[in-house]
Amino acid sequence: MKTRLYASLVALGALASGPALAGPFAPAAGQPGSTAVAKTNGAISGWATEVVSYQPASGVDATWRDPTRALGAAVGDAFDIVSLGNKGSITLGFGGTIYNGPGWDFAVFENSFNPTFLEFAFVEVSSNGSTFVRFPAFSLTPGPVGGFGAVDPTNVDGLAGKYQAGYGTPFDLGLFANANIPGFDVNAVTHVRLIDVKGDGSERDNWPASVGGPNPIYDVYPTVGSVGFDLDAIGVRYLDADPPVVVPPPSTPVPVPGAALLALAPLALLRRRRRA
Repeated sequence: MKTRLYASLVALGALASGPALAGPFAPAAGQPGSTAVAKTNGAISGWATEVVSYQPASGVDATWRDPTRALGAAVGDAFDIVSLGNKGSITLGFGGTIYNGPGWDFAVFENSFNPTFLEFAFVEVSSNGSTFVRFPAFSLTPGPVGGFGAVDPTNVDGLAGKYQAGYGTPFDLGLFANANIPGFDVNAVTHVRLIDVKGDGSERDNWPASVGGPNPIYDVYPTVGSVGFDLDAIGVRYLDADPPVVVPPPSTPVPVPGAALLALAPLALLRRRRRA
């Protein structure tokens, strides 16, 4: 069971400090420049209230198959979670609508016991429960990690699970503000869906082909018992019981912003690393 693995690694002090920073993205919680959202952050105004759908993959023990553990506030430990299994999914509702405000709009909390024992999930949002839009994700982890391995969080962006227990990965709906996606309203998000990333490299990120992408996504894999992504909670910063007034989008559609997020990464650093 993965919880036994947690205890063993903690006892050994394994991976406690994590590797030196290597990638272009934000570092672990507590480090300068981190985007991690603490479970006690006063900006959080609400939490998930409803399990709309839970489809765990095979291999998840019954102990970790209670989706109601994802409701309410984040606990921040290894046990009060629901596991998705490899490529499993969960969809949650919030008793209102999430809307696009300044900065991050919601944060997803996983249960990693340290900054580098990371398991990831794709994050998707919907305004009607049927049309889902996926946040672009980027992974620069160079190779397989293994069940006892480590992932440098500075190599990862746009995936839930980037931060250790007690700290959420933030997501900003502003990425889609000008995308003009049929059936999707950036100011009236009713559902958030998480889909586990099978961390063996078989799934790819959104890194553009023009700079060598897409890249394989690696995380701590394989694990047993509480297999795959372990969801603690989803905290919402901008939550309204009724949809807010929506400003009409511009008349010219804008593509879903994978390339826009890529622009935030220092490509010069990436090129230096690949030449090294």
